[in-house]
Amino acid sequence: MMDSIRIDRFRIRPYDLPLRRDWRSARGGFQRRRGWLVCAETDGEIGFGDCAPIPAAGTEDPESAESALLNACACAPGRSAAEILEMLDHGYVETPAARCALECALLDLLSQAEGVPLRRLLAPDASDVVPVNGILGALATLTAADLQQAAEAGFRVVKLKVGVEEPASEIGRMLALAPFLPADMRLRLDANGAWGHDEACRILDQLAGLPIESLEEPLRIPDSSRLQALQERATFPLARDESLAGLSADVDLRGLGVRRIVIKPAVLGGLRTALDLSRRATAAGIEVVVTGVVESAAGLWPTAALAAATGSRLPHGLATADWLAADLGVPPRLNGADLSLADRPGSGFNPNPEPEPEPEPG
Repeated sequence: MMDSIRIDRFRIRPYDLPLRRDWRSARGGFQRRRGWLVCAETDGEIGFGDCAPIPAAGTEDPESAESALLNACACAPGRSAAEILEMLDHGYVETPAARCALECALLDLLSQAEGVPLRRLLAPDASDVVPVNGILGALATLTAADLQQAAEAGFRVVKLKVGVEEPASEIGRMLALAPFLPADMRLRLDANGAWGHDEACRILDQLAGLPIESLEEPLRIPDSSRLQALQERATFPLARDESLAGLSADVDLRGLGVRRIVIKPAVLGGLRTALDLSRRATAAGIEVVVTGVVESAAGLWPTAALAAATGSRLPHGLATADWLAADLGVPPRLNGADLSLADRPGSGFNPNPEPEPEPEPG
């Protein structure tokens, strides 16, 4: 089928979306989400992708992403989807966010042509709903009311950014909030590589007894042997996320030093690469969680399709749509702590109408 689909053109449209509140982490933050809506067109049909680079998470910088997208726009007309996918696999390794967006647009088209939802193109037994964790932002801004609101919404796992303040202050905040945690709620912590090894050891010891679901990227330098030592010390999974960027396809995943990996398709270069990594991790006994990069609905739909295709029933980090004050289209529907995915062919994304051009003066 991919050989029979000829691409008329790629088209890209820049966007600039405000957040409802600042996104903060140990690697910095942002107040707006900028990127490009990618459209692959053939015979009147359109497939969509989202290029939303975020270098702090392991992608290329925006300038490199835009250059890669423009190159694809110049090279695509008249080529088959199969030819373009091969081009992406060999020539776009250094620009994973652009490669992911272009691939998503092609796979959206292909799933439409096959008459199946994108998740079932990736895996015929993919589920219709994706469990998700709540995303509450930085621990420094968290209140007891935030925890109660998340519990009332149905979340049993909530994610917090740590490593933003001094460890003693953050441990104090968690201990102070612990009495307000609902009995069945657990905390998923993300340090974004904030700590040295000795510091991480002390923090793990101080977290003992708290309802921690997992801890992502505890070490500033993610050495596998030191991560393994930390994992043996912890009573919950440690996870690697941005340190997976550039991971060799033949690496032994059992040597990563952690019990879990966090998969971002925009960092890994697309849905196919991410799904392959997920399957290898599962075979190696490593847990898998899929997260996005606070992208638009155009990126959230295919990322949710990937999560459904992995078969992992852990809560995924995809409840990000509410962080955006504006979007390119309607995101997947959040029903309690589950995303409900569309049953129609394609990724599920439909764009908002493009704004009318301003009239010429005079």
